[in-house]
Amino acid sequence: MKKIIGVFILGLLMSCGDSPKEKKGFEYNRTQKEEKKTTGAKSSDAVPVDLENKGVGPITEMEWPENIDATLAATGETYFKQKCTACHMPNRKLIGPAMQGVFERRSPEWVMNMLLNPTEMLKQDPIAKALLVAYNNVMMINQNLSQEEARAITEYLRTL
Repeated sequence: MKKIIGVFILGLLMSCGDSPKEKKGFEYNRTQKEEKKTTGAKSSDAVPVDLENKGVGPITEMEWPENIDATLAATGETYFKQKCTACHMPNRKLIGPAMQGVFERRSPEWVMNMLLNPTEMLKQDPIAKALLVAYNNVMMINQNLSQEEARAITEYLRTL
């Protein structure tokens, strides 16, 4: 019995090595030999930075206080965790873009309008359309935020 098991194991080991014969059937190589090429339209780098664009929605002008309102930011963090973290992380991409530094790429009005009016923004705003393409056509869900909730979230985003 030991001899049969030994012969079986020897045969198994010999069959595991690369053979010069042509392999037939399915083969899966888990190492990536060549860097995947992305088109500009699929890359989030293709999304323009535009601090002048105010977006589509009810917010046309916003005044930012110089200092962050810590109480409002704490409220905004709670809303963000409840409504946004399924798709957004503060400092890394998830289903949607990372929120850290968003005000270096977008105007406060644009962010507020995206929070309040994502459906129309995705239909009409060029940056929102570019983001939609860059993030695999995953649409931002309308969370039906009030202006006060959206303002609290934007105050939290200022702290990131």
